[in-house]
Amino acid sequence: QVQLVESGGGWVQPGGSLRLSCAASGRIFSQNIMGWYRQCPGKERELVATITSGGATDHAEPVKGRFTISRDNAPNTVYLRMISLEPEDTAVYYCNLKTTDPYTNINNAYWGQGTQVTVSS
Repeated sequence: QVQLVESGGGWVQPGGSLRLSCAASGRIFSQNIMGWYRQCPGKERELVATITSGGATDHAEPVKGRFTISRDNAPNTVYLRMISLEPEDTAVYYCNLKTTDPYTNINNAYWGQGTQVTVSS
């Protein structure tokens, strides 16, 4: 099994910054994609950013230029640096890890418990 533990959420004023971290542990295959999703109040969960084990990144349009995803592969930790935060960024942020078992070709997806980010004055 894989466990994901997020940290770094909190309250910040508009224009402020935060850094989220997510540590993954357990049986993790070397080829994987880690990412951040968020769920704003009253909305569906949406993709924020992803990063492959090789370092390729993708950021959703609403956060491009403000959020940056990065990772360490040993241990498996993913970060989300957020600057110029806006009230619309208020959400529960979830860490995600996707991997394919090389022995069975079964795809697996794991989620963290979520961390609250609140942007308000």
